[in-house]
Amino acid sequence: MQRPQISLPHTDGYEAEDAKQMLRQLVRTARAQRPERAKLAAGARFAEHGLQAVGHAGCVAAYVSQGDEPRSYELLEALHQRGVRVLLPVLGPGLARTWGVYTSAADLQVRAPGRPPEPGGDVLPAEAISEADAVVAPALAIDAVGTRLGQGGGWYDRVLLHARPGTPVFAMIYGEELIRDVLLPVAEHDMPVDAVITPDHWFLLEGSVFQAEALGGQSDALTPFADERTD
Repeated sequence: MQRPQISLPHTDGYEAEDAKQMLRQLVRTARAQRPERAKLAAGARFAEHGLQAVGHAGCVAAYVSQGDEPRSYELLEALHQRGVRVLLPVLGPGLARTWGVYTSAADLQVRAPGRPPEPGGDVLPAEAISEADAVVAPALAIDAVGTRLGQGGGWYDRVLLHARPGTPVFAMIYGEELIRDVLLPVAEHDMPVDAVITPDHWFLLEGSVFQAEALGGQSDALTPFADERTD
């Protein structure tokens, strides 16, 4: 049974990064309450819908989940077994935006404290994402216009600048992290996503029921975020 939408407060009057930090903590707290058994079970469903979402893509840029993030391991292996070339972040010195190629779960190793596991082998430049036919990005929440609440490093937003124009970007989240009643804070470097993968389904945001309900039926209650910072 799907949980009710996570309740996020209005953040009017906050600077964008302050607002994001507050919202991140709320979502992380909610994720931590999900039983471990449920997280493991969701991994197979994320993989099922993730495979459907990327279709016939020959190369996919994705991520390695850690902690309470939606599990990506099953999707990575399923893509690999299908013959898809899977690019994964390799942070390197100073959070360098580089990539490695997934070969197996056993090859993924934590190479620096606090960082997600990374593949071995050759390190590819940030521009390697231009080879991807689809991108599966981590997220904490998504709103009706595709704003992605990320983990805070800005890694994906910046590396997405190197993706081929028109490459679809999918966010992988739990269903209750689809935010209908507020718009998430946006910084200048933030890149919107095109579609969402949940344990229950995947869908394009443009023209979706979710978007119509949020932007149409609840338009009176929907509050856009405004960064009140002054220069």
